[in-house]
Amino acid sequence: MTPVTLITGASAGIGRELARVFARHGHDLVLVARREQRLNELAAAIEASGRPKPPVLAIDLAQPDAAKRIGEALAARGLEPQIIVNNAGFGLVGRAARLPRDEQLGMIDLNVRTLTDLSLSFVDSLARHRGGLLNVASVAAFLPGPGSAVYYAGKAFVLSFSEALHRELAPQGIRVTCLCPGPVATEFQARAGIAEDKPLWPLAVSAERVAEAGYRGLMRGQRVVVPGLANKLLAALAPRLVPRNVLLAQLDRRQLQRGA
Repeated sequence: MTPVTLITGASAGIGRELARVFARHGHDLVLVARREQRLNELAAAIEASGRPKPPVLAIDLAQPDAAKRIGEALAARGLEPQIIVNNAGFGLVGRAARLPRDEQLGMIDLNVRTLTDLSLSFVDSLARHRGGLLNVASVAAFLPGPGSAVYYAGKAFVLSFSEALHRELAPQGIRVTCLCPGPVATEFQARAGIAEDKPLWPLAVSAERVAEAGYRGLMRGQRVVVPGLANKLLAALAPRLVPRNVLLAQLDRRQLQRGA
């Protein structure tokens, strides 16, 4: 079986940049997302850069059988994961009691359940190739999330889960890194319901820089990567130095201001 790097949510934003970074460093890829045309365009661009054209899998990752379908599609092509990049996900801004429950449960399915399933389904092949997992969380993982409660809680799960796997899977030669970017200008904002005229975090890091930082962190075996000095300070200091009730109020106010 040929080892590959599997990247979910590769059709746009950070996922697309991660695909470009891994390809540039010589990895053979498999691209996964719902939007097949976007994936084909990216695959063609990677081929034009001199790398093999990656296979694309147009799969709705929120479906319960997504990991099983990915495994079957890879096996049919004689491929198996050496590295898995769990990037697919989305957020929603608004009061949890007012947002549609089905959308919030779908967010859990994609951001948490599918990431967990993919992280655990291919441990044998990751160990065989001494590969790794790059799980994309957010600086939200370090903070409480009024105004985006389910999203923040899900990212906290991803961080905790990834840090535990970093320890558990190390004896098998598997690197596990959690990438925690701050706000990035991608399609994420529109999907989350953030008004287009609302400014991002003033020291936002580009998707390209986030992808580069994530790749380097995984290759170095880092447990957690937070791109950008301002984001590092926010993640490290705010939960420790700011009283919890003050932090909750400030984040609540910011989320309300970001709403469309």
